Amino acid sequence: MRYFELFDLPVDYHVDLNKLNQGYLELQRAVHPDRFAGKSEREKLLAVQKTAEINDALAVLKHPVKRAEYMLSEKGVDIRAEQQTLQDPMFLMQQMELREALEELPSAADPDSAIAEFETQIKALDTQFSASLAEQLQSDDVSILESAADNIRKLKFVYKLRDELARIEDELFD
Repeated sequence: MRYFELFDLPVDYHVDLNKLNQGYLELQRAVHPDRFAGKSEREKLLAVQKTAEINDALAVLKHPVKRAEYMLSEKGVDIRAEQQTLQDPMFLMQQMELREALEELPSAADPDSAIAEFETQIKALDTQFSASLAEQLQSDDVSILESAADNIRKLKFVYKLRDELARIEDELFD
C-alpha cells in the first residue's frame, strides 16, 4: 500500500495535515470494524487489518521524520531500522554543545529565557534540515538521497532534543 495514494495526497515532504486528517476520517468510516459486525469472520478480520494499515499510514505521514524515512524507502534507500551513526564531526560537536546547554537549563538563572532560547535553536535546526529534505526527497539521484538520509539522521537528533526539552519543562513547571 502506498501511503500518499491511500490518502489521495501528492508525494511531497510537506503534507497538508488537514487533508490528511480528512482522508483518514473518510477511510475509517468506510472500513471501521463496526460496519462489518454482521459480516463473515473473514470480512471482519479484513476490516480490522485495513483499519490497522490506515492507522499506520496516518502515523507515518503525520510525523516529519517518519514521513521522510518512508519517502526515502520508497526510493530504495531504507534507513528505518539502521544503527548507522553520522560521520559529520561539526554536527556531532554542535549536538554535544546543545546537550550540554540542555543539561544546564534547570540550573539557569532564568530558566524561562534559557528554554525559549534553546527552543529557538532547535526550531532553526528543524527548519534547516526540513527545507533541505523537502528538496532532496524530490530527487532520484542516489548521492542526493544519501544526503537526505544524513539530514534525516540529523533531524532525529533534533527531535530527541525536543523531547528531552519537553521532559525538562515538565519537571521544572509541574
